[in-house]
Amino acid sequence: MRPRTLRTALAALTASLAAAGCLTAAAPATAQERPPRNACSPAVSLTGFTDTLDKTTYDGTYVGNLSALASSGRRGSPADLSALSALSDRSELFRLDPRTLQPRGVVTLADENGAALDSEGLVADRDGTYLVSSETEPSVRRYSRTGELLGRLPVPDDLRTAPAGRARPNGSFEGLTLLPGGRTLLASMEYPLDGDPGDLVRFQTWQRTRHDDFRPGAQYTYRTDPGLGVSEITATPDGRLLVLERGFTSGVGNTVRLQLADRPGRAPALRKRLLADLADCPSLGATAEQPQPNPLLDNFEGMTVTGRSGGRLEVLVVSDDNQNAVQTTRFLRLRVRA
Repeated sequence: MRPRTLRTALAALTASLAAAGCLTAAAPATAQERPPRNACSPAVSLTGFTDTLDKTTYDGTYVGNLSALASSGRRGSPADLSALSALSDRSELFRLDPRTLQPRGVVTLADENGAALDSEGLVADRDGTYLVSSETEPSVRRYSRTGELLGRLPVPDDLRTAPAGRARPNGSFEGLTLLPGGRTLLASMEYPLDGDPGDLVRFQTWQRTRHDDFRPGAQYTYRTDPGLGVSEITATPDGRLLVLERGFTSGVGNTVRLQLADRPGRAPALRKRLLADLADCPSLGATAEQPQPNPLLDNFEGMTVTGRSGGRLEVLVVSDDNQNAVQTTRFLRLRVRA
């Protein structure tokens, strides 16, 4: 099936399921509501993009391989844009100017033996420390603002990389987010565990204790679209999850879809609905160095909610260029009705 036909079929299926009450309902449209400018879908619009950091360096460090973003927040308050951070999968943690996205500082992270991490997920905690997931073991570690390793969270055995557990290499903790209130941390697996269905991935939670550390909590399941994995998650202010699903087909390019999943609760399976296929966004003059369904697309891996505007969430997304000449470090600014 051609990609456009597949997207049309998926959209029809999503609409029919929503009508049957199986998915979280979208907010009703009013008679006065107009389609958003530069719409990717009725729920998502593109307010801009920039390649300003592509193939650049800062303080002798390559600025790329970006796999996660985080906006710091204070208890009971929205994200603090003065503290925007980006994480590379080569263990470099950058502090960025929220307006220009230019680096303001960089620290290098390491594991207990001083080795580099395959760092994929990032949370800026309320005390100024960082929680960082790596998909090597996998692991979640805590670091100070200056990069000192402060501790490590326990991980359930079945989520460990084979042969210690059932996770595939480079397919475990890809996303990391802190739910509103700061009590629940959640990590998303990128791909299924060995023995699980091909479209089912696990979301693992930890609960904050009174000593301000985390202990493993409930585990949830999430169904991806066919052929896609979960490249990032970030919590909305009401505790639901924005989920970035991603795939790549040689000679065709990337598929990137933004989904909205239920707030984790008593039900073990998280339901979702499609917010937008980013191939349907306007390209706004973007170019690609390799085939893409839309030249705007690339290997998008990082995402964070940065604020609100006109009743919609402001969401920043970044791509991982893998330090590859045909890939681009690109930031997208999205406006999302969730």
